[in-house]
Amino acid sequence: MKDEYAAAGDWLIPDWPAPENVRALCSTRAGGVSSGPFGRLNLGDHVQDDPLAVQRNRAIFAEALESASGTVHPVFLNQVHGTHVEWLTRETVNGTQADACATREAELACVIMVADCLPVLFTNRHGDQVAAAHAGWRGLAGPTGALGILEELVAEFSYADDVLAWLGPCIGPSAFEVGAEVRVAFCDADPSAEVFFKPLEKNKYLADLAGIARHRLQRAGVTSLHGNDSTGLWCTFSNPERFFSYRRDQRALGGSGRLAAAVWLDRRL
Repeated sequence: MKDEYAAAGDWLIPDWPAPENVRALCSTRAGGVSSGPFGRLNLGDHVQDDPLAVQRNRAIFAEALESASGTVHPVFLNQVHGTHVEWLTRETVNGTQADACATREAELACVIMVADCLPVLFTNRHGDQVAAAHAGWRGLAGPTGALGILEELVAEFSYADDVLAWLGPCIGPSAFEVGAEVRVAFCDADPSAEVFFKPLEKNKYLADLAGIARHRLQRAGVTSLHGNDSTGLWCTFSNPERFFSYRRDQRALGGSGRLAAAVWLDRRL
């Protein structure tokens, strides 16, 4: 993660070989006005935070996008752990139900919110398309275990080997405890995914969410992978000062905020 944090507010700036006109950033907890379990820069409007605080936080987030490239309109989805990809236009409203989005329109930001799930940002080497995905284990596996949200989104690009992907922070492999049904969802369809599950007690495993995502993207033909390498600095659960974590905070504190990752095309370049 070296050299990826930049600018006031502790924004995480992707270090990837994207074309110059492609802009991206991911928020941390820093820089907002929320308090309690939502402190400070909570961007989720569905987590029982003060609506006025969320509104201000989203304005701070939008200001950060605009400071990078001028006019930018971020679109926040209603994410439901599914596999639907929504193509964004100027008419797309906040709250549109989808777990991934894509656009070819400049100054329109694809935004994904997370608090342990994995945000994945995409572009292509031509810099004429961007996309973002919300990759929790259900979305990663999809309804059959073989075709999930990442495969669906990669298929929206003309050529998989032209795609660049950046993986943001998520719950890490030392903290993501899952049941046998999660392992089955991946390994029955792809036995090679077994390496991403470490046995604990009976019917319990530690799962490497980012590792599974990298594996799925590679199988889909994406070779340019960047960001989260499953090391501790990327773990939302293990870094409470920097990241929100639903698993860590919901039970202990009664709530958890949401981070957001965004990618967009700069019209000026």
